[in-house]
Amino acid sequence: MVYATPALEKGLDILELLARDRNGLTKSEVARALQRTVSEIFRMLVCLQRRGYIIETQQDRYVLSLRLFQLVQEHPPTERLLSEALPRMHVLSEKLEQSCHLGVLEAGHVVILAQTNARASVGLYVKAGSRVDLMEAASGQVILAHLPSEAREKALADWQKETGRRVPADLGSHLRKIERRGYETRKSYQVQGVINISCPLMGESSRAVAALTIPFIHRLGASIPLREAELMLRETSREISKAIGAPH
Repeated sequence: MVYATPALEKGLDILELLARDRNGLTKSEVARALQRTVSEIFRMLVCLQRRGYIIETQQDRYVLSLRLFQLVQEHPPTERLLSEALPRMHVLSEKLEQSCHLGVLEAGHVVILAQTNARASVGLYVKAGSRVDLMEAASGQVILAHLPSEAREKALADWQKETGRRVPADLGSHLRKIERRGYETRKSYQVQGVINISCPLMGESSRAVAALTIPFIHRLGASIPLREAELMLRETSREISKAIGAPH
């Protein structure tokens, strides 16, 4: 039996709509996108703003606040993951003089939960809270490669629904290669000159719960080469996985 909850549906529709638009939307744009009248969505906008989920800008546009991101971080499994990962990520970034970020799968995207920076003046930094297309992130494919088949199919179905695109024909063979190797090293899909190294973080059920990634930049005079960075990232990922309950 399906119970009708129109007010809740309306609020969730607004949050999902604003999550897809980084520039924000006016009342009339929200109403038009959801095929509702302004009066229908006005009270919900006021409620969401009062509860801190959305913000009205000086240009009368509504944007998401960081409230949802804060809730995710306060969720016990996520809080534990971050508490175990962040100290080790900071150490890794300092040793390698490279940035490092932690991402999880969500609705066809990789969401960046945390980012650590190196002291080096040059680096690539990925903002915490940002979302990256699953197929354009080494971390996304690393997580997919270390999921049970049922969970992987669901993640791919979510991605297809979100993007309207077909799954690449060679994805299955590529994921099997990543699984055998245990990590992924490849050129960035988005930034020329960057090589992404990504390793899975495994949970209690021996499935990936997140991925740890270094966007590696070759700097003149750098003391640590790519291959050594791979080894250090893999060791850090194993340490975090053990700390969050992965079988030894």
